[in-house]
Amino acid sequence: MTIQRSLCLALQATDSSAVTLRINMWSGPRSLSTAMMYSWRQRADTTVVDEPLYAYYLHESGREHPGRDEVLVSQSTNGKEVIDEVILGDYDTPIVYLKQIAKHIGDLDLSFLPSCANVILTRNPHDLLTSWQVQMPNSTIADTGYPELVQILDLLLAAGQEPIVIETSRLLENPTRVLTEVCKRIGIAFDPAVLSWPAGPKPEDGVWARHWYDGVWASTGWKPPVAKTVELLPSIENALAESEAAYERLLPYRI
Repeated sequence: MTIQRSLCLALQATDSSAVTLRINMWSGPRSLSTAMMYSWRQRADTTVVDEPLYAYYLHESGREHPGRDEVLVSQSTNGKEVIDEVILGDYDTPIVYLKQIAKHIGDLDLSFLPSCANVILTRNPHDLLTSWQVQMPNSTIADTGYPELVQILDLLLAAGQEPIVIETSRLLENPTRVLTEVCKRIGIAFDPAVLSWPAGPKPEDGVWARHWYDGVWASTGWKPPVAKTVELLPSIENALAESEAAYERLLPYRI
């Protein structure tokens, strides 16, 4: 039996206050990760946490992002402390959903992963990069999170967990089917409340939200994908070529 499955059985068999099901939703940037957090926020049994390792990542990498100084003072920059007190901390709800950007893991000890349910959310590299280049026009593959997503995939396989991969185009085509299957695999009931959410900022948003979340603030639920024609900047064409191999590594496990 995988650790994911045993955690879910324990959750169902005991009082909800006794066991917390922790769901790490690992993704790259610009991969509908905030919309997914808003979706799960609609569940009455779930607490959501927005990018708990962001300050750790900025501190360790030295990367310049919009609102960097605000982020660094809003969260702990001690990765182990974040794992112990936030990711593995105490919550009032039986489920805690953690929006996790994969590149934020840095050099952290990831031995905590098998004690959680882990889902990978991925997006076609061209679509990710053409969205990301608006704010970060000089990106490399290190900015995409694809290498870390593959690292997480391999760690889950080594731990005996069946990888759960959501590909954004399939999600948008049929959110009910995809999210129902995700819930089934982690051992909880699907709640149709996750199909829509109110427009505007949410109390759980990180301080960086004003720099990144304007599009999702205008949304009210999952909508069919809209075809867009956007050219990739020449400065990040190498990032695309390098990202595609990692993306292909994830696809055999997609729902």
